[in-house]
Amino acid sequence: FTNPNFDFTPSNRICPLHAMSLFEYSAADGGAKRRMAKVTGESMPEASPPPTYSEACPLFTGDISDDEATSKGNAMKACQAKASRPDTALRQRNEWQLSQYWVHIAVLTVFSAITRFYKIGFSNRVIFDEAHHMGFGGKYVNHTFYHDVHPPLAKMLIGLSEALTGFDGSFDFKSGSRFPANVNYSFMRLFNASFGVTLAPMAYATMINLGCSPNAALLAGLLVCFDNALCTISRFALLDAMLLCFTAMSVVSLSGLYKYRKQPFSAAWFKWLLATGVSLGLVASAKWVGFLAVALVGLYTLYELYDIFGQKEVGLTAHIWHWTSRVVALVAIPVAIYMLCFVIHFSLLYKSGPGDAEMDSLFQAGLQGSGLQNQPLDVAYGSKITLKSAHPGAGLLHSHTDAYPDGSKQQQITGYSHKDSNNDWIVKKIHGQGFGNTTDTIEFVKNGDIVRLVHERTSRNLHSHTVAAHVSKRDWEVSGYGLDGTYPDINDHWRVEVVEELSKNNPEQRLRTLATRFRLRHIGQNCVLRATGKSLPQWAWRQAEMVCDRRNHLDEKTLWNVEHHVNPLLPPAEPSQLKSPFLRNFVRLNLAMARSNNALTPDKDKFDALASSPQDWPIMRL
Repeated sequence: FTNPNFDFTPSNRICPLHAMSLFEYSAADGGAKRRMAKVTGESMPEASPPPTYSEACPLFTGDISDDEATSKGNAMKACQAKASRPDTALRQRNEWQLSQYWVHIAVLTVFSAITRFYKIGFSNRVIFDEAHHMGFGGKYVNHTFYHDVHPPLAKMLIGLSEALTGFDGSFDFKSGSRFPANVNYSFMRLFNASFGVTLAPMAYATMINLGCSPNAALLAGLLVCFDNALCTISRFALLDAMLLCFTAMSVVSLSGLYKYRKQPFSAAWFKWLLATGVSLGLVASAKWVGFLAVALVGLYTLYELYDIFGQKEVGLTAHIWHWTSRVVALVAIPVAIYMLCFVIHFSLLYKSGPGDAEMDSLFQAGLQGSGLQNQPLDVAYGSKITLKSAHPGAGLLHSHTDAYPDGSKQQQITGYSHKDSNNDWIVKKIHGQGFGNTTDTIEFVKNGDIVRLVHERTSRNLHSHTVAAHVSKRDWEVSGYGLDGTYPDINDHWRVEVVEELSKNNPEQRLRTLATRFRLRHIGQNCVLRATGKSLPQWAWRQAEMVCDRRNHLDEKTLWNVEHHVNPLLPPAEPSQLKSPFLRNFVRLNLAMARSNNALTPDKDKFDALASSPQDWPIMRL
């Protein structure tokens, strides 16, 4: 009654879920504000004054005054008694409504379980995208690193269901193949379907939180329970049931937060706020489409903060508490959950697998069986190395005997993603300078050194000159020229410029295997070696174009690292020196996921029998 924000309507006179009368609601609201006043130091009245007769029974009194109401005698006393304390009948009614709530939840849960579990193991074949998602789950069982376009949480849960059955990871889940006897596929599907069971009860709770009657909420829950699409998608080992479950959690939590919006900083308000933050972290970690739920909560939060900003009775300290609590619950907690899922993901997948190429060389070196371990750390003159571009898809610096068909017509320099002896280069000093070739006289390559890179298979020097590149015409061509030291040319010389050092204890700024990211700057033209991200024509086998960037773009396309290093004069590096930090791996993998998502575009030349257009949807035509 003293709360100016309270909506005094018949539907709010009784809260059926929490069994509070109007007077109790007002008292609880005032108590929460007094607790907030104690925290913020603002003044608040000690208690709400008792309601008048017209406030307690507005439907009974109509437009009469409080003085006129005294003539009603016993009716007035009854209403005043009802305003000051809930009577027995009202308390019993509220208790019945609360028990009815849980009965409805139980009924919806049972019906949901029946519709989703019934004969779930009837088909003993791998169906549709179970081939992908159950296969990804098997990667966690085998601890084999893989790459996918989705965050790992839902796939880790599928892997958990496989591990609980004792699955040994030997089945590859090819689409349409029969499950072998040792694969308990029924339990795997049941585990996944249990997430779909929760949709109907959460729909019911959402409707109750939004002020709907129990019968209307029950109808909504039944519609969700018997929805054919929701039921079907939950019966297979896919990511969608988990995504829908976490989305429903976000919506029901947001509805609870909305319900207690007039009681900020109360225990119930904090409970729903934290539940909303946790559910946002889960839904974003299941699939990126879950960020639509994040957007919904974000828009509502901005609206609510804007509304609070316009309330004169809310002081500065209270505003700070409103903002701080929301930043912690709706930003910090979801981000922490999202990152924690990747911590678990990396810790489970510690063996080399099909997804290695999406990560950088330093990360790959930390995987068991990657082939990048047990190699020297510091690069020396005379070392045989391979150079990998930091730009995804550009691959390793490569050359072969084919020449450019025009331009200089010298030997081609390209980028190639596969392991090949044509990727090997020998690090040498500039023309006319020698270097030690014993353990005592060995010389290490350092930041700022001018070097020459000689292609091992063909003895050609990495070379550039003022000839236009073949696709990126504004840059200079990079070619293979000369025969080692036979034709000395300053255009064979490159300066090493270290950009990032990921290893520890490197005071001399030595060039290090896997851990050093650097640029190669051409001495003659002052341009930098760069992977353009474009492909050369068929005469270069569609391999990646390499140029000398005359505009000096200092981006990741100009960054390189030594991926493979051979030098019999040097000892292998300690494993601890070749460890990639988590944040670097986290960012790299999310960027790779984004690129893979962007690449998922339909092929216009391919006929899809299941494709449909918006005009087909209302009439369900394929």
